Amino acid sequence: MLIVLVPGLMNDGWVWRHQIGPLSRIAPVAIARTDGCDTLAAMAERVLAIGNGPLCVVGHSMGARVAMEAALQDPRRVARLGLLNSGMGPPTPGEAEGRMRLVALARQAGMEAVAAEWLPPMLGAAGAASEGLVDGITEMLRRCTPDAFAAQQNALIHRSDRRPALSGLPCPVFLATGDEDRWSSADVHREMASEIPLATLRIVAGSGHFLPVEAPDALTDVLLDWLRD
Repeated sequence: MLIVLVPGLMNDGWVWRHQIGPLSRIAPVAIARTDGCDTLAAMAERVLAIGNGPLCVVGHSMGARVAMEAALQDPRRVARLGLLNSGMGPPTPGEAEGRMRLVALARQAGMEAVAAEWLPPMLGAAGAASEGLVDGITEMLRRCTPDAFAAQQNALIHRSDRRPALSGLPCPVFLATGDEDRWSSADVHREMASEIPLATLRIVAGSGHFLPVEAPDALTDVLLDWLRD
């Protein structure tokens, strides 16, 4: 089995740096690349093109939506599925306008301006107070180009409601979020877990939306436990 880690909006492999080493003791690890795709389906096709055997696909935020798409496109290949800090519902009223405003900001003022506005509400209290963490995430977001950002936002604006598909997932599914995540709350994850036949849910205390880097040890430990189960 190959473990594929899928980054979220504007993210890259940096967000998974704490998990790569420990998870590689379980199975080989690959980082999916979503830049250049403007639909979640196209991103999922890239995930499924990595290797030929069974996959454990773990996605964070937007990456969890990509992981879900991969599981729906080829349920025989996706043997395990991880959904972190995410949701499976359709766009909410006004969401598209907010996303496109950030795309315009990226083109006018650069990705650092986007990071300065977008990042603070994503973090829990401890994460927001960590200058090193904020600087690291900001640098990661700056590596995303405005064009890649626009394509990812387009994918999210045109996403489908995947909540009805949760009850049909045949594989073990791991769900996790932080108890301070204001974008994909613990209640949202509890609702998703209640619909999934083989669900494992973990709510991590003291973390916001960036669980892989806000609570890296806690996430790594629960992922390892789930993979070894």
